[in-house]
Amino acid sequence: MSALLFVIMVLVPVTLLFVAPVPPTDGRALLEYIDSNKAVYLTQLVSFVGLAVPAMLVFAALAVAVKGVDKSVAAIGGLLGAASEIIALALGSSPQSLHGGLVVLSSAYREADSEEQRAGLVSAADALIATTNAVSWGGVLTAAGILILSLLVRRAGLGRAVAVVGVVTGLLGIVSEALRPFLGAGYMIYGLLLPTWFAMVGWQLFTMTRPVRRRASRP
Repeated sequence: MSALLFVIMVLVPVTLLFVAPVPPTDGRALLEYIDSNKAVYLTQLVSFVGLAVPAMLVFAALAVAVKGVDKSVAAIGGLLGAASEIIALALGSSPQSLHGGLVVLSSAYREADSEEQRAGLVSAADALIATTNAVSWGGVLTAAGILILSLLVRRAGLGRAVAVVGVVTGLLGIVSEALRPFLGAGYMIYGLLLPTWFAMVGWQLFTMTRPVRRRASRP
């Protein structure tokens, strides 16, 4: 269920990126964009930041599922994954230019009485955008957690395909997150692999627990 929720929370804002204007990276333009597209912007922000919660649960469940192969490695992978999602929640932001503080600045920009006030708000927005769109070390930790756990997946009986996709996603994710400011649209390759891996893991975990639930339901 957590994996399914993660996938949905990724697909909704990604779909919006194709059907709605993409948030700009210039402070003034972004403040005006938020004022005109507040519902879209807030949906993207809540989805991208909020998906850290189901992702954390998936990391924890997968670490438990593969701990029989190697407890230490499973613990490291699970901790890296969980830590990355805690960082994401603490920051409350996500590239591209998604930050709760920018919503507040946008409202203040609309109500500003002078160009001097607007200029100050634009400068603050530019600073937040630069921080938000910089290299995400939380994202690097997410990819590292995926890579480490995926090294144990096949031996834990969760399927070769899940293991292969996980290793590719983890390796590509580390590079993509580290070079994100320079990749542009190229980042979308990792962006599509990420929910694919979560969906595959979620399905495998679901199928693992079905026999247990059936036995538990018998009188």
